[in-house]
Amino acid sequence: MSGRCVGTIVCTLHDLEATGSYGFRIGEGDWPRRGFLVALPEGGVRAYENTCPHAGHPLDLRAHHFLTAERELIICASHGALFAPDSGQCVAGPCVGRRLRPIEITVTSAGEIALVDDTPTGDNARS
Repeated sequence: MSGRCVGTIVCTLHDLEATGSYGFRIGEGDWPRRGFLVALPEGGVRAYENTCPHAGHPLDLRAHHFLTAERELIICASHGALFAPDSGQCVAGPCVGRRLRPIEITVTSAGEIALVDDTPTGDNARS
């Protein structure tokens, strides 16, 4: 075994249907892990840290809304920076050329989207 296992289940593919994206928060206290998932137009899902590379704050103002109205690009609600959903590359706005930080995920056969946990555990249990 490589030490990688399925970690926390964040949501299901069905949960992405309403807005095309889904925000999540893992952990408590001052520094929980904040991220979001986006459904790609050609199929598949990507996950990124919910942090703007320009200003360091969350991208969303409304829960689970990370995409433009056409669902073609990820948008920072604060200053309008646009990012390619498949790569996280900023394509317009004050952070052109920078990228969102990706989060490794896996989709189970049941359609659950889970974080990949790179920290080996004794029993490889889900969080």
